[in-house]
Amino acid sequence: MISVLVIEDDFRVADLHREFVSRCEGFQVAGVALSAEQAIEKNRELQPDLLLLDLYLPDAHGLDIAQRLRDESGADIIVVTAARDVASIKAAMQQGALHYLVKPFQFEAFRERFAGYRSYRESLGDRHAMSQRQIDEAVGALRTTRSALLPKGLSRTTLGAVEQALTDADRELTSEEIAHLSGVSRVTARRYLAYLVEVGRASMESEYGTPGRPKHLYRSAKRSRRPPL
Repeated sequence: MISVLVIEDDFRVADLHREFVSRCEGFQVAGVALSAEQAIEKNRELQPDLLLLDLYLPDAHGLDIAQRLRDESGADIIVVTAARDVASIKAAMQQGALHYLVKPFQFEAFRERFAGYRSYRESLGDRHAMSQRQIDEAVGALRTTRSALLPKGLSRTTLGAVEQALTDADRELTSEEIAHLSGVSRVTARRYLAYLVEVGRASMESEYGTPGRPKHLYRSAKRSRRPPL
């Protein structure tokens, strides 16, 4: 579970954000801080994975303590604030904020950003080094368009492996071949291939002519179809 420290001076808004976090799959609230002083103390004590940081705190500006918070826990930051000025947005990005969410907002906007962040962490995994493709996937996971979000139970890392195996192939492949090339089970490969077909990133054709069930052949949408026989 990804632990979250909610930093918000209005206790009613803090309760709302706590509820929003609890409704996001894979997240749990580690604690709530109503001031910069509390934020520093609880961040040091709880060592959360993610800080949901308001900028207007009663005893300090959120960005004035952001670097200290990150240094002491290594937590990532998502800013939630009513501030819309360019200076605040730019400063938040310079402090390493992964998202900047303007209040008020609906739960769906909140959920999309948290789902993107979860995918980002899954893409990083426990690797010590990454290829350029893997880096692009991890960074791309932070995008918040709905098309960038994966259905429940699908991992962006596994999706990348399955799609790469399909893209690298010079012919149509069966789900069994894709499973072997990507290092996953046949059942898992079929799930991810079904998703790729659904979103238009792959095509599937059924080949008949042999006894038994038809053979399903998959091809990446990035490659042209095979010429007719």
